[in-house]
Amino acid sequence: MATRQLLADLVALYERAGRGQVSIESVGGVDAARRVRGGEAFDFVVLASPAIGLLADAGLVSADSIVDVARSEVAVAVKAGAPRPDISDESALRQAVLAARAIGYSTGPSGDHLMRLLERWGIAGELASRLVQAPAGVPVAALLAQGAVELGFQQLSELIGIDGVDVLGTLPPGADFVTTFSAARHSGTGQLAAVSDFLEFLQSDACREAKIRRGMAPAA
Repeated sequence: MATRQLLADLVALYERAGRGQVSIESVGGVDAARRVRGGEAFDFVVLASPAIGLLADAGLVSADSIVDVARSEVAVAVKAGAPRPDISDESALRQAVLAARAIGYSTGPSGDHLMRLLERWGIAGELASRLVQAPAGVPVAALLAQGAVELGFQQLSELIGIDGVDVLGTLPPGADFVTTFSAARHSGTGQLAAVSDFLEFLQSDACREAKIRRGMAPAA
């Protein structure tokens, strides 16, 4: 879901350039990988780079087609108008987490990273009852806007510009984490030329501004 808005923008650019038509279905990364492994028909898939690598190892996508699309940082947010805790360095972030009534996190790479941070800080057990994992496909921003959690961690691209949410910033040095999102062609697609052209486009300079606007950075 971190790439949902970005991919919509990039498809619009691709189609306006007259290079073809593309249909994207955005679902949670866990669900997307499950559907690919289940044999669902598709032409290409966009996921966090490690997940793409596993699909390539399984022969479900062509390893030689993999392209890195964008780099995304994990950010922290609160409900709009709520107090804004200090997260300027790792120590301050740890204190903000300890002080939070409830902490929202995702099923994706950002959530995995938060769990590793809590273990490293030695507070995973203490906070276990205050951790709220958003269901696959549900943004952490929704939990924040509803007041279900006080502090939320997710990809910056999934938090910026969302009503009811104030973004505090990306994770500070030492606690930061960057996810590379990659795309790959289905090994058995019947649209070889079209998919190859679109994947090449995803890495082009024409996509650079859209990636930055959506809170990401070009991967190359």
